[in-house]
Order: sequence, then C-alpha cells, then structure tokens
Amino acid sequence: MGHHTFDSSMASALEDDSRFQFVSVDELLALLGASADDSIADVGSGTGFYTDRIAPYVGTVCAIDLQPAMHAYYAEKPSGVPTTVDRVTADVGRLPMRSDTLDGAFSTMTFHEFAEEGALPELERVLVEGSRFAVADWSAEGTGEVGPPQSERYDLAAAEELAEAAGFSVRRGQERRETFVMSLEA
Repeated sequence: MGHHTFDSSMASALEDDSRFQFVSVDELLALLGASADDSIADVGSGTGFYTDRIAPYVGTVCAIDLQPAMHAYYAEKPSGVPTTVDRVTADVGRLPMRSDTLDGAFSTMTFHEFAEEGALPELERVLVEGSRFAVADWSAEGTGEVGPPQSERYDLAAAEELAEAAGFSVRRGQERRETFVMSLEA
C-alpha cells in the first residue's frame, strides 16, 4: 500500500462543505459515541475542518497532524482554533501522550495516510479501554473519481483486518459508494 500525505499547499481545498456528502458530523458522532466531557483526538486533522465541527460536542479535541503547515493554516483561519482544541504535530506511530489518555478518536479521509505498521497499535495504546475510534476513508472499492489514487486506499475488509491486528474490535463497518466507515473499539 502506498503512503500518501495530502499536499499542504492545497489545504484550502479541505475547507469545502461538499465533504459532508461522504461523512456528516452526526454520523461521526454516532460512530464515535462520545459524550460532552470526553477528550477526543482528530487523527490527521489537517485544517481542522471536522475538528471545529466535533469540538462543540466533546470536552477537548487533540488535533493531530504530521504536517506543521496544516496546523499553521488552521491557526490562520478567520474563525481561529477553538479554546478546547490542542494542536499536536506528530506521527501517529509515535504519539506524544501517555497510555489510556483519550476517550475516543476519529479520522476523516486520512486512514490510508497512517494505517501502516505501528500506527494503529500506537493509537490503540493511547485510547482508554472500551473507547471508540471512528473512521471514514476513501475505499479501494470506490470509483477513484475523487480522493487519492485507488492504489493508496484500503477497502473495508483490509482496514478491519489491520484494526483487529492492532487490538481493536470492529463494532460496525460499511462499504459505501466511494468510502467506507468503521467504528472500532479499543
């Protein structure tokens, strides 16, 4: 599987409400099962597009992204970064936090960027036992008309296999026309 990282020079393209056709805020919240005081991570947060929309429904959000340029773009948005959001620049395979510290995590269209050896076990390590990791990503079963090249995508079965190998239990998984969604339990 090829490793793909979104080109940060195209960050403004991520600030597009048409993204909701692939996963809505309500669907993410349902997959996540979070409560109002939970500490949640947005894995591959990019410009904070979904971070900003999930933040009002949880206690805090740790916006994790590998690229400092994405965090810089986020900070420069007119709406700014909510006070309940902490930006963390880190590789998912080496998270700078203690074990069992997060009440949940979500990833929107970035699973294919980090789901390689070491990243999923590391994410499972920082999640509280029984918490959920909600994933919406481009599927290898999709048409490939939008999103990354199909060669860099996982289908649902492969994504579930990777998650289970890392210690997650699959609560729900669904292939869709261009994407898949999963709700995983730590």
